[in-house]
Amino acid sequence: MDIKTIGVEDWLNVWEKSATYDIAQSTIASLTMGEIRELDGQAGASFYERLNGEKMNYGWIEGSPEFKAEVAKLYRSDIDPDCILQTNGTTGANLMALMQLVEPGDHVIAEYPTYDPLYEIPATLGAEVEYWHLREENAWQPSIEELRALVRPDTKLICINNASNPLGTVLSKETLEQIAEIAREVGAYVLSDEVYLPLENTENFWSMIDLYEKAVVTNSVSKTYSVPGARIGWSVSSKELADKFRVYRDYTMICCGEFNDALATYVLANRDAILKRNRAIIERNRAIVQEWIDGEPRVRWQAPKGVSVAYIQWDIPMDDEEFCIKLLKEEGVLLVPGSRFNLPGGARLGYCAPEATLREGLGRLSKALRQFD
Repeated sequence: MDIKTIGVEDWLNVWEKSATYDIAQSTIASLTMGEIRELDGQAGASFYERLNGEKMNYGWIEGSPEFKAEVAKLYRSDIDPDCILQTNGTTGANLMALMQLVEPGDHVIAEYPTYDPLYEIPATLGAEVEYWHLREENAWQPSIEELRALVRPDTKLICINNASNPLGTVLSKETLEQIAEIAREVGAYVLSDEVYLPLENTENFWSMIDLYEKAVVTNSVSKTYSVPGARIGWSVSSKELADKFRVYRDYTMICCGEFNDALATYVLANRDAILKRNRAIIERNRAIVQEWIDGEPRVRWQAPKGVSVAYIQWDIPMDDEEFCIKLLKEEGVLLVPGSRFNLPGGARLGYCAPEATLREGLGRLSKALRQFD
């Protein structure tokens, strides 16, 4: 299979180990194991009680009953455990869904720009992929009328990233209902990557699985829950689709492992404590960045709505990749150039880094920008 490189992953693979001030990541300040142990108020006793009684065998192939029960609590609908499949992160869930749903010649519509696999995998599988654009002039929101114009009677799949990486765009319930209505008219599936949960007005966030019968939603504990090291994600779909996905899983992963399942279950069971911590990080760090932007004449952004990813734009006479490499080599600051998301002229800012890292990184970024004054 000849598949394109994922721009952001290729960039991080090459450069992130060189960074002193990493303000490029999309996770909310990853938890240490010590912090994870403290989540239950018992120094992790509830986690180790389960773990100490488990044999380190394959465990539950598609996720333990305890894990599935915690995942089901994240949705408004009554989710059958058989409709939930544990995966290797959201990446694994998306790959599983796309490999099963997309065939050569299919018509696929993908939100764009966003995380490459949501449109590159369908294209590699032989689909005709058309882009549903997020537009700056519309505050990085898509147009429903544009989606209506793109959809055809033979449209097989619509791919969305809610919230968007790197733009932070959050689709409202009304927009999701309109997407569902359009998809329903032609019998299309909707794949919704929901790994970035907005931590502002969370009660108003809706999952596509609660709105559309032919939805597949994917998620993980990596971003919102700050534990990417667990490498645990999941898919939620209809029972019919889940049965098809099971076949693909058997070929590619078998299981995620006993330890990882126990860790992810514990994290989700204690999610309220994590979300309280992470809301505070988002609110504090967003204010820090906003104050910095207000005093930085070369930079602007659409402030993220409680999402851990953000895209900043700058006014400089230099290619964004060239500038980011220079910034890293001279100041030790890591950003992901916007061109890696087909958004040249800016960068993904991981503003949910530890506060000291963020402040120092922004200060050094300003220093680098002064060369253009």
